[in-house]
Amino acid sequence: MILRQILRLSSTFSSAVSIHLRRNIGLSAIVFNKAKELDPVQKLFLDKIREYNTKSKQAGGPVDAGPDFQKDMNESLARLQRQYGEGDLTKFPEFKFEEPNFEETPK
Repeated sequence: MILRQILRLSSTFSSAVSIHLRRNIGLSAIVFNKAKELDPVQKLFLDKIREYNTKSKQAGGPVDAGPDFQKDMNESLARLQRQYGEGDLTKFPEFKFEEPNFEETPK
């Protein structure tokens, strides 16, 4: 009986160690990959993302968006304002929660 418990404990321990090692090996592979030179496709992808990021910061919004995009965006915002009421729909709403009153009221 004690032998069974020891074997069960050792199998649980070995599975936990195995999972921990797999996670560490996966993370270290990512770290070592960043240290090495990227493959050409990955490098091209990252360059395009960085280029888009600088263009979007300069434009202050979507890059290469024509007048059709702006027209569709304005129509969508107008439709949403008709459905859900007034307010600025381009910003995240602010929520105000009041503290509940936990005092007992006399009956």
